[in-house]
Amino acid sequence: MSIATLGTATILLLFVLSLATAGMAAIGAARRSERLIEAGVQGTYATFGLSAFASALIVYAFVAGDFSVQYVQKTSDAAMPLFYKITSFWGGLDGSMLFWVFLHTLFASLAVHANRERHRELIPHVVSVLAVISAFFAGLLLFLKDPFAQYLLEVPPQGRGLNPLLQNLYMIVHPPSLYLGYVSLAVPYAFGMAALITGQVDAAWQRSVRRWTLFSWMFLTFGLILGGLWAYEELGWGGYWAWDPVENAGLIPWFTTTAFLHSVMIQERRGMMKVWNVSLVIFSFLLTIVGTFMTRSGVVQSVHAFGSDPVLAWTFGGFMLAIVLFSFGLVLWRLPLLRSRGELESVLSREFAFLVNNWLFLVAALFVLGATMWPTFTEWRMILADRYPDLLGWQDPGERVTIGAPFFNRYMRPLGLSLLLLTGVGPLLAWRKTSVPNLVKQFAAPLGVGAATLVALRVAGIESGWGLACFGLCAFTLWTIVQEFYRGVALRRRQRPQSVVDALIGLVLRARRRYGGYIVHLGIVLMFFGWAGNAFKIEKKTTLRPGESYELGDYVVRHDGLRATEDWQKEMITAHVAVLKDGELRDTLKPARWWYYQLPEQPTTEVSRHMTFGEDVYVSIQEVDMTTGWTQFNLYINPLINWIWLGFGVMLAGSLICVGTRKSEAGEDA
Repeated sequence: MSIATLGTATILLLFVLSLATAGMAAIGAARRSERLIEAGVQGTYATFGLSAFASALIVYAFVAGDFSVQYVQKTSDAAMPLFYKITSFWGGLDGSMLFWVFLHTLFASLAVHANRERHRELIPHVVSVLAVISAFFAGLLLFLKDPFAQYLLEVPPQGRGLNPLLQNLYMIVHPPSLYLGYVSLAVPYAFGMAALITGQVDAAWQRSVRRWTLFSWMFLTFGLILGGLWAYEELGWGGYWAWDPVENAGLIPWFTTTAFLHSVMIQERRGMMKVWNVSLVIFSFLLTIVGTFMTRSGVVQSVHAFGSDPVLAWTFGGFMLAIVLFSFGLVLWRLPLLRSRGELESVLSREFAFLVNNWLFLVAALFVLGATMWPTFTEWRMILADRYPDLLGWQDPGERVTIGAPFFNRYMRPLGLSLLLLTGVGPLLAWRKTSVPNLVKQFAAPLGVGAATLVALRVAGIESGWGLACFGLCAFTLWTIVQEFYRGVALRRRQRPQSVVDALIGLVLRARRRYGGYIVHLGIVLMFFGWAGNAFKIEKKTTLRPGESYELGDYVVRHDGLRATEDWQKEMITAHVAVLKDGELRDTLKPARWWYYQLPEQPTTEVSRHMTFGEDVYVSIQEVDMTTGWTQFNLYINPLINWIWLGFGVMLAGSLICVGTRKSEAGEDA
């Protein structure tokens, strides 16, 4: 039996077993049959085994160079390095769907195993929901996107090769990180639905899935930042975020997940916002399916999308509709049980700050989703107006609308700065109500530092309104975080004699969720500090011959020549560019253009940059003439950009601390 036949048979068995698992768990819950429930649990483990086996088969096909499998032939070639052959597994549509199933069944197995004794009433319903999701994606593989489909007649002698843009170290890690974030959100969703079905809608199920949600948030963040790094270093346009539809598809559920991680604390402490929290869990999972629909159906235009597939689009559309009807039908059914025990007592409270925070995150998610899909909506309207002009009474709306980065930036800047402000305000407010004297005491120092920063920068000559606002809010929020750590360390040192470092470590370890959250907020402040530098960006395009120089801000860029080389996979032209400041050589950059033999029509841009804490000198090649040395360069100075990557590292450290929260910390403030 060939690899392809065995792989397709495995997917068929996976599909059937997923349906059987969902049925056994649901019937077992209805009849209270321990044997059927246990069969459902074991079926969950078995689906993971089957998906892992199918994944191993496709990876083996890549490594072995089995070009009789269409997916292998379309996304790899014999000259590719081994690790790119392996990562070709998720480099195309068919394989990425199988990778999705593999991760989903893995997380389903882990979640069921970890909670089967703790939440015995919920587990059969959790198993049913997760198995239905497994069956849906296995069905897509079986009927629409079989990664093991074979060439029936002549087998091509070689592969087409992986998209050159994907042959990059960041792209080895970036897609799996986003998939980990996307797919793991099915677990909180399944527990939420199980809680609604059983009527156990207290905070216990949310405490159990909080780590899962934080895990999802962490990998969504990791994937988004790595995607920005890839765009910055590979595409050669001097930026890292262009509001591309595929970028937005990962950002949208990040907003709702972040909102849930904040609002769930209100339910744990005050018994409020039950409907809101379960709705956020539904929205977060639904938006992962929406993002998958956007990137894999062709409904949006993007250089990152997998292409157009109307059948897949309608299939995903039906699945999303089923999720909405099922999920919110359960919410409506359980509304009497979801009434809040507490109520909002004052606008000068942490609850109110979190509520505003949540609304801003939801507005951001809906705005980005709507703006991303708006060109598609206008195109659909054009089609309907053309086909049914008399029935609908619509006039031809003209050409497809295009929404670019300036539109997104115009509206997301104030939203982002508002969220940054709330990041600083939240910790300064007390639960229930903050007294006026305490309000003055808490806000005095942060407001003073923020105002002083604004005045100092304005005197220094900075005129950008957005830049000044961002720097001022960064200072305000940073001082809020410093103030919280200072008070905690001071209190700890009064209670026991120890050094500042020991007190700081002990403080974080004692209340990981609270102070880990503050470290995450510190990372956010550093990232906003880096984003503020974009207001002072310098961008130039110039054509130079060897020996010629060009002034770029405080630097001089000199073209020192070109070099042509090749290896077994590609041809390369590399420019040698000297970067001078104050007459001294600071760095020699080597931007390049690469042409892969298998896909010469898709050359890649290899960026080179001189990095400091203050700025990047960023150089890329657009066109080159080897006979004359004539080279067209894109030159940029990106102030403060490396603070973005530093801030991400701090965010990651903080989230790891939060993931390590002990059970006894469930009621900790954050």
